[in-house]
Amino acid sequence: MKRTLTGLALATTAALVAATPALLATPAQAAAPKNPVTAVKKQLVPGKGLKFSERIILTAGDREDVFVRRTGTLQFGKSGIAASDITGKFAITLSDLGGDEAPEELKALAKPERTIRIGTTSYLSGGLWSSLLPEGETWFKAPHGPTGGLTGTFGQPVNVAEQGTLKTLLKTAKPVSGGYAGTITVGALRKVSPWYRASSIDTDLPAKALKSVITWKLTVNAAGLPVRLVSTFPQTAITGSGSKKDGLRVDTRFTGWGDAVSIKAPTAEDVSSEFENGKDDLSSLDLPFGVSVAK
Repeated sequence: MKRTLTGLALATTAALVAATPALLATPAQAAAPKNPVTAVKKQLVPGKGLKFSERIILTAGDREDVFVRRTGTLQFGKSGIAASDITGKFAITLSDLGGDEAPEELKALAKPERTIRIGTTSYLSGGLWSSLLPEGETWFKAPHGPTGGLTGTFGQPVNVAEQGTLKTLLKTAKPVSGGYAGTITVGALRKVSPWYRASSIDTDLPAKALKSVITWKLTVNAAGLPVRLVSTFPQTAITGSGSKKDGLRVDTRFTGWGDAVSIKAPTAEDVSSEFENGKDDLSSLDLPFGVSVAK
């Protein structure tokens, strides 16, 4: 009997020892999440798309303030993103800008702006654009225009619907609980991402901006599809100036993968190819926040 109990004890101990690594393993160690590149590739079907919502948060020391809120829809084509419809708004009110006595262009910043992009042609409405358009016109047509207007400059730099971008990120990423995490420089992201190159950021960024590091964490669902992406980067990533200690955090949530999407350009009678002052080039504008629009 004693010998039998001893044998059972030894067998149980051996089983526990063998099981301990699995019991102590983190979720990331136990099972790496599915590859988002493969999952996203399956979604790139013409007429399908996704929706997103995000908050852009300014960070300065221990202080954090919501700077911009955005929502949008992406429509897919055979090779990637065919169209997009994005609305963004600075987290400010008219009273923050001085009330009714403020200049019209400044007051316009308190209004939402909307950007419809078909291929590489952008249509801009609301926000700052509402104060620059000729009377009776509601949209400005910008060939090779920005993806998200003025607010898009501060939006999510990483587009999860771009296969090339995801592949680049995952080359140096580490599996974490629920997804992946890693870093990428602004320069490296600009090389691989057409969306980022057209995101209202100046095409002639200084070396300081190109060397700025974007830290990111991607959460995926059971199918490997992105459901959340949080990116953090310093102010220098936007214009090359400012403090490296202060920056932005962009928290983006994705829904509706595979939903039917149909994005159309505004009707021609509502569209102008010139601003009220007769100019037709976005790069000629003196934009706030030190922003230069991509040319």
